Amino acid sequence: MNDVRPLALVTGASRGIGRELAALFAADGYDLVLAGRSDALDSVAADLQATGVAVSPVHADLRTLEGVRAVHEAAVAGGRVPAAAALNAGVGVGGAFVDADLEDLLSVVDVDVRSTVHLAHLLLNDMVRAGSGRMLITSSVVSKMPGPYQAVYNASKAFVQSFADGIRKELEGTGVTVTSMLPGATDTDFFARAGMLDTLLGKGPKDDPAHVARDGYAALMRGERKVVPGSVLAKSIAAFATMAPDAVTSAVHRVLAKPRSGG
Repeated sequence: MNDVRPLALVTGASRGIGRELAALFAADGYDLVLAGRSDALDSVAADLQATGVAVSPVHADLRTLEGVRAVHEAAVAGGRVPAAAALNAGVGVGGAFVDADLEDLLSVVDVDVRSTVHLAHLLLNDMVRAGSGRMLITSSVVSKMPGPYQAVYNASKAFVQSFADGIRKELEGTGVTVTSMLPGATDTDFFARAGMLDTLLGKGPKDDPAHVARDGYAALMRGERKVVPGSVLAKSIAAFATMAPDAVTSAVHRVLAKPRSGG
């Protein structure tokens, strides 16, 4: 009898939505490979290890090819293929595009776009060969609207959303599903790290990351195409972004994301 537990990979697992997703996998008896850059990753791994599952933390910089490969190698160590993967790592930069540091902007592309494509390609090949697997890709409600004062981040999520929709269709009939999750503003340190605490977005209401993770996890397990998790407000913003013209959504986003301190 095979008593080996299923394995799940979670990126961006040090905090926020990623940490909550990891806890949900652990509660369902998944062994875990957790990827992150923060020193908090080891503490998260220890907490989840105490629940009785095996946890392998991987400190990796997903801006680099080496970092992505290190995460994949940990996920398939010993010949295992992850039964599920949550590609959740993401970063953002707020403020005017022309004033932002170019390296910071390119980091958004490297983490949100390049590492997602790279890691998805590696893992989906593994899953397709195994004949089964589930992948959750964290997009955003802003994937549906242009983003003045957050232009590269919104564009990166527009790419990720289109990418997830495209590969999902390709994988029909393989036993592998792809679910995109489109959270709204969530109570994590995203806005602080993006330098957006002095914006209306940064100061406004935010969803509980545990609520967001639960909705995303449930959709992943059901094999749904996409989910807007969290509050009614997040769902309303997603509907508005889908139906309203770009000129309108862009104007609204400009007001919400413009720095109040004159940036």
